[in-house]
Amino acid sequence: MKQRSRQFNFKNKNSEELCGRLELPAEEPRAYAIFAHCFTCSKDILAASRIPKALSEKGIAVLRFDFTGLGNSEGDFSNTNFSSNIDDLRSALLALKQEGMTPSILIGHSLGGAAVLKLSTEIEEIKAVVTIGAPSDTKHVSHLFEDDIPTILEKGEASVKLAGRSFNIKKSFIDDINMQDILSALSSSKKAYLVMHSPLDETVSINHAGEIYKALKHPKSFISLDGADHLVSRAKDAKYLSNMIAAWVEQYIS
Repeated sequence: MKQRSRQFNFKNKNSEELCGRLELPAEEPRAYAIFAHCFTCSKDILAASRIPKALSEKGIAVLRFDFTGLGNSEGDFSNTNFSSNIDDLRSALLALKQEGMTPSILIGHSLGGAAVLKLSTEIEEIKAVVTIGAPSDTKHVSHLFEDDIPTILEKGEASVKLAGRSFNIKKSFIDDINMQDILSALSSSKKAYLVMHSPLDETVSINHAGEIYKALKHPKSFISLDGADHLVSRAKDAKYLSNMIAAWVEQYIS
């Protein structure tokens, strides 16, 4: 019996429709997870599509979706920030819960990893959290457009080039990432965490993984993604991640 994949759209807090894809195992799911993609990415980049599909082969259903204003989701990206990403994740979790598919696992890639760290401490049902190439502080993302920051601060917004595409970044985005604290709440969290990071990551230094790991209490684990790039663009690296995540979460699946 083959895996199943179906569209799973839901509304964000502003009643805008977010486009999601639910990757389902062939049999009854053993657990449900949400995958949060990287900054300015979408649910359809290689890592965000390959990893959930591979996890579904292991019996874990995974929802991947486009954050507000990205991919096929409604909304204006320029009006979003890290806090709105957290809100989108809350909306995704609620939508699954209302369908009888309460998630117990959060997986986040890059800035999506920082988002699941932040949210994990607030949601009782979450038992296991996985980060992939995540920064330990949200201010880190500003280095991607550091040359444009003076213009953004002076004029209130600017069009910046990220990965060959233009995005409108507002001062409110910078204000929001500057006020976030990812690590402090982690020291009191009793959930299980898996930190995955490549020592070759040129976008987010592996030092960030060290800061995250140091802030966490046990149970916590670290896996080095030797040879992988930040976007996990090679199929073999995505498969390795999936196998490691599936093996690790086994002990936290009811």
